[in-house]
Amino acid sequence: MPTARIARVLIDSPLPQLDHLFDYRIPEELAATALPGVRVVVPWRSSGRGAKGFIVEVADRGDYTGALSDLGEVVSPAQVLSPEVWALARRAADRAAGNASGILRLAVPARQVRVEKAWLAERAAAASEAEAEGDPWVAAAGEARTVADPADPWAPGGEEPAEADVSAAEPARAPATRITGYPDAVPDLIAAHGRLALDALPGVMDAADRRPIGRWALTLAQLAAERLAAGESSIIVLPDYRDLEQVELAARDLVPATAVIRLDAKQSNPDRYRAFLAALEPTPRIIIGNRSAVYAPAHNLGLIIVWNDGDALHAEPLAPYVHARDAALLRQDLSGCALVLAAHARSVEAQRLVELGFLHALSPEPRQRPKIIVTAHQDLGDGPAAAARIPSPAWRAIAEAVRSGPVLVQVARPGYAPMLSCKRCSEAARCTACHGPLGIPARGATPACTLCGHLAGDWVCTHCEGTEFRLVTRGSGRTAEELGRAFPATAVIVADGEKTVLTVPDKPALIVATRGAEPLARGGYHAVLLLDGDRMLGAESLTIAEDCLRWWSQAAALAAPGAPVLLVGVTGALAHAFATWNQAEFAGAELADRRALRFPPAVRLATITGEESAVSEVLAGLDTLPASDRLGPVRVDGDARAVVRFDYRDGQRIAEELKAAVIGYASRRRSPQAGARGFRPAPTLKVRFDDPEIQL
Repeated sequence: MPTARIARVLIDSPLPQLDHLFDYRIPEELAATALPGVRVVVPWRSSGRGAKGFIVEVADRGDYTGALSDLGEVVSPAQVLSPEVWALARRAADRAAGNASGILRLAVPARQVRVEKAWLAERAAAASEAEAEGDPWVAAAGEARTVADPADPWAPGGEEPAEADVSAAEPARAPATRITGYPDAVPDLIAAHGRLALDALPGVMDAADRRPIGRWALTLAQLAAERLAAGESSIIVLPDYRDLEQVELAARDLVPATAVIRLDAKQSNPDRYRAFLAALEPTPRIIIGNRSAVYAPAHNLGLIIVWNDGDALHAEPLAPYVHARDAALLRQDLSGCALVLAAHARSVEAQRLVELGFLHALSPEPRQRPKIIVTAHQDLGDGPAAAARIPSPAWRAIAEAVRSGPVLVQVARPGYAPMLSCKRCSEAARCTACHGPLGIPARGATPACTLCGHLAGDWVCTHCEGTEFRLVTRGSGRTAEELGRAFPATAVIVADGEKTVLTVPDKPALIVATRGAEPLARGGYHAVLLLDGDRMLGAESLTIAEDCLRWWSQAAALAAPGAPVLLVGVTGALAHAFATWNQAEFAGAELADRRALRFPPAVRLATITGEESAVSEVLAGLDTLPASDRLGPVRVDGDARAVVRFDYRDGQRIAEELKAAVIGYASRRRSPQAGARGFRPAPTLKVRFDDPEIQL
């Protein structure tokens, strides 16, 4: 009698001690369906219903030498976990000292039974029809590209990842398509699976259905369409649904609609699962989506594009907190595909990879930039006008531009008056319930706390007992009101987090928008006014300067050719880099400063949070590892927190040590016994790598 095969299963559990493969015997009745990638239920001693998981591989023997339990149930014959995605999940989790199951929750959407059954029936019918015609509908999947296990591609001075040898498996290429606005060699660089830091073209154009899209969206769609013509799939990762809309419109103008797959968090669960199943098919596609799309299955992956990798929306808020850019770098290393990090303002992380020679910097030819005017200090001699929020040159520019078309006014905050102070002593107005800042959400509304919502109708200043407020900041609502009084015959449109406006016509109007919520205007805005720059720069964040440069650059890119872009209240190197449209120079200077201070991304960070004794014990365990900076522990929100800074080359060993510490502490936790008294669980321990919110 033949020996039963072994299913190696990853349990879907957040417990760190379960983050490895478990061996189960495959009973004879499940032999035909227990295949790698399928969902299964396995017997589990601590769960009466069994535990869910994925079969990662099927082998003749496993690691466990004792008697094995039988596999419980194959949930579905659909092989939803591909080997490439599993390899990426495992490596990304190990780099972040986390669980692979946390990555797979992002990579594989929740099962939708009806959608899956319909998909399996369609595939079976298509296979039967093709087999009857003597032409199987599914070609055998090509051998995955493999590369040697290189040094971490982020390591300073380390070796670059070896390029995969794909010459034998590369399909016959169609003639290279020219990428509008860039050197003719770009398609060849992508075809050779190169790695690029792409400076995006500014400007707005019309899609085929006359809806406006950014020129950058056309560039990304052209790159993906060129790879599709060569028989390769592309994944385009975008931070916001507005960006997804633009790239989808651009892509559908270049390739058949069936070749474009959208994986969007705003989709319904059935639609998202239907799109995911379509991506599993052995057909080249263009897959566009938000940060989790970087884990999407893709047949013969040839290109990964990450748009605006410095955007905070690319940071994953769920454990193990792997940034979309880092996941893209890992996937490129594993698959050998091309990689493009594209943006109007290059991130400091991308600049570091350019300086290491890992990414090739590429700019448009000929160079194009908006007409940018820095208006700070131009009103110093105008008396009262010197204190005006909008200097007189800016007033004149928008007054002239709004006669012929739309004008964009970017502000820092939504709402009416996001921050108030006491009119008598100028101290910040605080909530009497939680001490949060007070603001006015709309015109005529009662001041309320921006944190807890408590109304401040009977507010009294704790410093001087004053009872009247003074507006400190003006939000989008207040700005729109002021502009409406100044331009009574002009329409004023507000676009912010509460009021979504995607496009505006090419007609006279003032568009007041918060950063990131700017609508697109057909043909571009006739003028762009960037307000509150000094307030934006006042935020407490390590990355605030590059964030501001990115926000301003994205707004400036929406201007029509030759239209003025006016930046108010900002001077210095940041204003110069923006005015000259040389964001890469500023990113390089910022990176140099962070190297001197040992700030990210010059180094990596790991934060350790838990009880003080637990954190101290973990720090002591790191003494045998390579030299690193240890900051803390300090008390944060009732817990102790320490920060460890280390070089990229030491990341693997530190991740292994920290994960071992997390597993050790998690293993000490025990359920209380019946009748036990004084039970106290072991302290929890949390580790996070590369936390973007840490302020050093």
